Amino acid sequence: MPKHTQLSGHSSDLVSRFPKSRSLSTPAQAGREHSSSQMRSAPPTSAIPLSYYTVFAIYEPALTTLGFIGALLDPKGTHDSQAPWPNGAPLEDLPLATRTTILQLGHVCALLGLLNVWLLSTARTHLSLQPALQEKIVGALLTPLLIGDVAHLYVTLWALGDERWNFRDWSPMLIITISLGITLLVPRLMWQLGIGRYVDSRDRPTPKS
Repeated sequence: MPKHTQLSGHSSDLVSRFPKSRSLSTPAQAGREHSSSQMRSAPPTSAIPLSYYTVFAIYEPALTTLGFIGALLDPKGTHDSQAPWPNGAPLEDLPLATRTTILQLGHVCALLGLLNVWLLSTARTHLSLQPALQEKIVGALLTPLLIGDVAHLYVTLWALGDERWNFRDWSPMLIITISLGITLLVPRLMWQLGIGRYVDSRDRPTPKS
């Protein structure tokens, strides 16, 4: 056999042993692909992520505190603006019992806001490495508050009686109260549905065998 034929045969054997090389990506492209795959696959790791923390530990306490301050500064105005007055104007002087009740209710609302701040901050800070326990603690707070949101809307509409559907006569305070209540009810319901947060039954890491 001629020598050049043997050389060509050896060359073809060597080429067939090595697969065709793939196009190499740059380090920047590889980093972006790795980051995007992590973002798509990584489940939530906190039962109270920043979005929910902002709503329940900042926004809600601010509302309840401002409501209490408003009741302190103007208890009569707070009382008179809770509902329409279809049968005449409000009384000129607020009864002492009514004034005391208004201030007590405002204080209770502010206290609930402070409980949100302390409990959620503690759970977010000290249970960040135990998301299953964190979920139980946060749920123990947000579940009764969700029930309270629904009950608050129902009781308010029930107490309005025949005026409940007469929207034109609703006071600005009544409209704001119901609207703000909905802005808290919706994210609490989203939390219960497990949207955008860690759910232990769904996101628990599977043990490696």
